[in-house]
Amino acid sequence: VQLQASGGGLVQPGGSLRLSCVASGSNLDRSTIGWFRQAPGKRREAVSCISHKDGTTYYADSVKGRFTISKDNAKNTMYLQMDNLKPEDTAVYYCATATPLTVVCVDAFFPSWGQGTLVTVSS
Repeated sequence: VQLQASGGGLVQPGGSLRLSCVASGSNLDRSTIGWFRQAPGKRREAVSCISHKDGTTYYADSVKGRFTISKDNAKNTMYLQMDNLKPEDTAVYYCATATPLTVVCVDAFFPSWGQGTLVTVSS
């Protein structure tokens, strides 16, 4: 499985970005998908996931109401729409996939990872 993330960049507080992640070698419509991030000096944390098994969507409390995860099965691409960005959202964002039975949004359960894309929120 290869995942290619893109869409990061520099944005002002309150702005928006949409991250994309194209998958090859696997079908996203049969995978649990997730976005994770790692800020400088901090541990990697879960941002949002969609479980294939039960269809549930998880959002970290810090991004609820601002971020939206989605996927386009025809394009085999997953997205993370990020609105009302805050400086504390600054991090390297990673897309990841897991088996369809995965129901937890925990990085240890995701074996396939993209290379990461940097998001910087600053004025």
